[in-house]
Amino acid sequence: MIIDLRSDTVTKPTKGMLDAMMTAKVGDDVYKEDPTVNALEERLAKMFGKDQALFFPTGSMANQAAIKLHTNPGEQIICDKYAHIYNYEGGGASFNSGVSCKLIDGHRGMFTATQVEECINPPDFYHSPLTSLVEVENTTNKGGGACWDFEELKQIKTVCDHHNLGYHLDGARLWNALAKTNESPKDYGQLFDTISVCLSKGLGCPIGSVLIGDHELMQGAIRIRKIFGGGMRQVGYLAAAGIYALDHHLDRLNEDHKKATEIGALLQDLSIIKIVEPIETNIVIFELESHVDEAEFIQQLADKNIHIIGMGSNKLRMVTHIDYTDAMHSKLLEILNDF
Repeated sequence: MIIDLRSDTVTKPTKGMLDAMMTAKVGDDVYKEDPTVNALEERLAKMFGKDQALFFPTGSMANQAAIKLHTNPGEQIICDKYAHIYNYEGGGASFNSGVSCKLIDGHRGMFTATQVEECINPPDFYHSPLTSLVEVENTTNKGGGACWDFEELKQIKTVCDHHNLGYHLDGARLWNALAKTNESPKDYGQLFDTISVCLSKGLGCPIGSVLIGDHELMQGAIRIRKIFGGGMRQVGYLAAAGIYALDHHLDRLNEDHKKATEIGALLQDLSIIKIVEPIETNIVIFELESHVDEAEFIQQLADKNIHIIGMGSNKLRMVTHIDYTDAMHSKLLEILNDF
């Protein structure tokens, strides 16, 4: 039994998902003639109360396209120091759009409207970059799957409107936040100008993210996707996986959250663990005591067919997902308890 908790992207399609993929009706999506892609895009646009949606091969590309839509070269994005667009997208903001990031020292990847206000450069002060976009990530990856306070997001929206700034949501794991809270997709659609959602994190799809927004902003999205090399042909086979996931895999996300909480509770009782960060969704981040070697701990787990990732500074991460079964969960808890 191999237990892979490195990420919720390591999953394989279920039999039902594979059947849906193999029976999908397809066409050439570069010509917008793939009926399954069109159906997925229309469904997600309607779900979030937006005009349009566009299918992308990756979440990074969807986020980078959003940045390009909102900004011009030489301008600046406000985001958290933990933001995925800053830490894990290969420097794409500067390379693709020629923009810089002003980093907020937030809490677990989240910040306040007051902090945003303080970071906005005076628009008439030409010595500094022009602030044009505020970006948030929900749930926060590096922040341990934390969910934003929706009232704070609304206050940030007020700041954005007052200063005429774009507002983008990296919703790679928004599905987990929605499962945890009482908000709806339309609540987020009313706040944000653009939203990216991932289908391969948590929902079990082999690939795919979707960028969602209003017509005026999104009309350039397909051109940017083409420039980035993201135009695909008979991609309905993959979009069918997304439709299947929306039909069958949303309601089960709280199972992943429950298992993550149980893992955290056990880790908290181990003498070799210094701290377990608060667990809200499916990500468990914990720190080993200083005398415990991170690489050795990871290897000891790997020797028992348990795979996790190190984040540096003795911090480690586990992510629960659809392929992490009850039997695997029991086995993991048993092995961790032996430490």
